Amino acid sequence: MIIQIRDVIWERGSRTILKGLNWTVQRGEHWCILGLNGSGKTSLLNMINGYIWPTSGSITVLDRKFGEYDLRELRKRIGWVSSSMGMRLYGSDSALKIVLSGKDATIGIYDEPLQEDVAYAEHLLEQLGCSHLADCAYETLSQGERQRIVIARALMTKPDLLILDEPCSGLDVFAREQLLAIVQSIAKQENGPALIYVTHHVEEILPCFSKSLLMKDGEAFAQGATSSLLTSSQMSDFFGVPVEVAQQSERYWLTVKGEEWTHI
Repeated sequence: MIIQIRDVIWERGSRTILKGLNWTVQRGEHWCILGLNGSGKTSLLNMINGYIWPTSGSITVLDRKFGEYDLRELRKRIGWVSSSMGMRLYGSDSALKIVLSGKDATIGIYDEPLQEDVAYAEHLLEQLGCSHLADCAYETLSQGERQRIVIARALMTKPDLLILDEPCSGLDVFAREQLLAIVQSIAKQENGPALIYVTHHVEEILPCFSKSLLMKDGEAFAQGATSSLLTSSQMSDFFGVPVEVAQQSERYWLTVKGEEWTHI
């Protein structure tokens, strides 16, 4: 079992952020979490990583039940790519150093890296099409290049679970498609990590994400096979406005119909 969430409620003050959430991710599955801003996606990710604790309910990640295992050890098996992580990295560090820092999940490198770690970091840079950026300062890279470096950093520990939290945010259409191609290639790797891809853009849901969780107002609006969820009728109910979903080249594309959306 990769993730098992049972009847999870998380309250913060007078607000209930997650409302009786149930969700299971089996080994061999790649999931997309789709939801608008404020739907509870980030809270769910923080909970999976053990940074926040449920008010009630149970969580098991990578066969480790929360409360019975050292979460610091568990996090070493989880790669997490987010915009907040990218902003914490040292801009003056080279791309290679950024990737190497993922081995110990530190900001910066404080010990001389092992040659085998350097070789693996260089392998990851090559795999993600970034070998030419190895000696470039992180702060000089484009947003798309930075995202690839951060993904390589997350892969340094050979994680069992890789969480991609809106990795295409801020990218132009060409950089987005380049990054999505990399995600698709990671999903195809033999013995690669289970992927959780978080987004609020339907067009980013790749063929590898055969399962999806639709989150709305802190609840699981629907979950299951992506092909059965990403229909015009289901998405119209989910967003609360008429939309049309078309499929082309194994990707989904959403169009808002009419002017109802202006009154949301």
